[in-house]
Amino acid sequence: MTQDTVRPDGTLPPPAPTDGWSLVLPLKPLGLAKSRLAPFAGPHRADLALSFALDTVAAALACPGVSRVLVVTGDRLAGRRLAALGAVVVADEPGGGLNAALAHGAAYARRIGPDAPLAALSADLPALRPAELARVLGAVPTGGRAFLADSPGVGTTLLACAPGAQLAPAFGGGSRARHAAGGAHEITLPDVPSVRRDVDTGEDFVQALALGVGPYTAAAAAALV
Repeated sequence: MTQDTVRPDGTLPPPAPTDGWSLVLPLKPLGLAKSRLAPFAGPHRADLALSFALDTVAAALACPGVSRVLVVTGDRLAGRRLAALGAVVVADEPGGGLNAALAHGAAYARRIGPDAPLAALSADLPALRPAELARVLGAVPTGGRAFLADSPGVGTTLLACAPGAQLAPAFGGGSRARHAAGGAHEITLPDVPSVRRDVDTGEDFVQALALGVGPYTAAAAAALV
C-alpha cells in the first residue's frame, strides 16, 4: 500500500478501498525525540528514534487488516522517510504535545476513512511483529475503546476505538491507569511482547534487541558498537 504525504493544498489522499484499521503514530522532531536514550546512544540518539519509527511503520503496514498508517510529525526528514515506506504523513499542526498530535491525526484519519476502526500506536516499537499486532487489533471489542499496556504495565502502547467512537488519548506517564479510568477496556492477551515493548531507555532497547528488531533498528544498533 502506498499513500502520499499531505498535499500542500490541503487536499486529502484518496480513500483506501477497504475499511480496515487506520493507525495513527506520533513522532517528535528527531532532535528532541528519545531524550532518555542519550546516556546510552549519545550522538546516535536521533538515528535510533528514526529507525524505531521506520520499523514500527513498516511492520504496521504489513499487518493484516490495516488499511493505512498515519504519522503525525513536524520533522521533515522523518516525514520523507516514512512517506517512502507508505505512511500518510500529517503535519503536527497543533504543536500541543503528544495527545494533541494524536487527536489531530485521529481527526484526519476519520476524514480519510470515516467507517474505519482507529488506533493510536507508539512509534517506538522496533521489534513489532505484524502478526502480534493483528492479534491485538482482533481483540478490540466491536464498540467503545480498548488499550494495551506497555511491558512495565504502567504506560500504553496502543489505544483503539470503534468507528464513530472518540479516541480520547491520554498518553504519557501512568497512561494505563488513565485509559482504564476513562472507560477503555484493557486488552490482556498473552504472547504479544513486540506490541508492548516500547523503547525509552537503554535497558528497554536491550530488551527489544533480545526480541529481535527490524532492519532499520538493527542497522542503527550496529553503529553503536
